[in-house]
Amino acid sequence: MGKPLNFALNIFISVLIIACPCALGLATPTAIMVGTGNGASQGILIKNGQTLENIHNATTVLLDKTGTITEGEPTVTDFIINESFDKDDILQLVASAESVSEHPLGSAIVKYSEEKEINLLPTDHFESITARGIKADIAGREIAIGNKKLMDSLSEVPSSLEAQVKLLANEAKTPMYIALDNEVIGIVAVMDPIKETSSQAIKEMKDLGLEVIMASGDNQYTANIIGEELGIDRILSEVMPEDKSAIVLELQNAGKKVIMVGDGINDAPALAQADIGMAVGSGTDVAIDSADTVLMHDDLRDVPKAISLSHATIRNIKQNLFRAFGYNTIGTPIAMGLLYLFFDGPLLSPMFAAAAMSLSSISVLLNALRLRNK
Repeated sequence: MGKPLNFALNIFISVLIIACPCALGLATPTAIMVGTGNGASQGILIKNGQTLENIHNATTVLLDKTGTITEGEPTVTDFIINESFDKDDILQLVASAESVSEHPLGSAIVKYSEEKEINLLPTDHFESITARGIKADIAGREIAIGNKKLMDSLSEVPSSLEAQVKLLANEAKTPMYIALDNEVIGIVAVMDPIKETSSQAIKEMKDLGLEVIMASGDNQYTANIIGEELGIDRILSEVMPEDKSAIVLELQNAGKKVIMVGDGINDAPALAQADIGMAVGSGTDVAIDSADTVLMHDDLRDVPKAISLSHATIRNIKQNLFRAFGYNTIGTPIAMGLLYLFFDGPLLSPMFAAAAMSLSSISVLLNALRLRNK
C-alpha cells in the first residue's frame, strides 16, 4: 500500500500478540484441574481427564447391591428349624461351618451365635460352592447352608419351607436353607439394611437421564422387593460373581456407556471392564485399584455428584474454547488492519492487542474457577 516500515511493523506485532493461543491452551487443562480438584475436596477422586470425559458420556449405571446399595453389615433376623431338632444344636453346626467361610452372610450367622453364647466346633471338611452355598463335616454330621439350587442337589425341599422362604424374601430378607445329613430341616434369614441415602441417589441418577440397573446374588423375590422399593429400572437377581463383567460387556455391545459401581473383590473385573469403574471407599483394595473413580465417603449420592461435576466441567471446557476461539476470530482480522482497509478506521495498537490477549486468558481462567462452586 506504499506505507512506511513502521506501519507494517505495527500491524505485524499486533497480529503476533493477539493471535497468541494461550487461552486455547488453557481452556481444557484449567477446567479439568479445577473440576477434579473440586471433586477431590468432596471425596470424589477422579483419576484423570479421560475419566472425567467418559463419565459425561455415560448412559447406564450398574450397581452392585451388597455394600453399595446396602450397608454391607447383614444381621440374622430369623432362624427357623424343624421342631424335631434342637435349635441350639443346629445353630452350633451352622455357625461352626460358616466360621470357615469368608462370606458376609456367614459372618452374620457367626455373630448371631456369639450373641447366643454358642461355642463353635472344629470343622473336619469345608467346601464352598460358588453362588450356591457351603457344605461342611462337623462332629460326624454333614451340614449344608445355601440356596434352593444347592438343596435340590441334596434332597427335596418341603413345600412348607418354600412358602416360608417366599414370605421372608417379600420382607427384603435373604433366606438360606439348612440341610443336615442331606435332609432339609430349616431356614436362616439374613437382612442387610438399605443405606438411607440409596433411594435419593438412585432418583438423582434417573433425573440425570441414566438407566439404573442392580446386580444382586440374592434370589429373585428378595432382589425384586429391594429393586422396586428403590425404583430401579432393571433388576438382575442370582448373579454369580463372574457374571458381572459379562453383564457390563453385554450392555456395552448394546451401545451403552456403562458406569459400574461396586466395592468387593468380586466387582474388580466388572469395574475394569466398564467404561467408568467407581469404587466406594469402604471397598477392597483390589476394587479401588481397578476403578477409575473412588468415592471416599461410601455414599451412593456421590455417583450423581460425580456425573453432574463431569457435565459441568465438559460444559465449562466448551465455553472456554468458544471464548478462546472467539477472541482470536474477532481480534486477528482487526489487528491485520481490516477496519483500516475497508472502513478507513484505526489500526489496533500493539498495546491494546496485548491487553486483549491477556483478557482472553484471564476470562478463560475465571470461567474455569467457577467450577469450584459446583
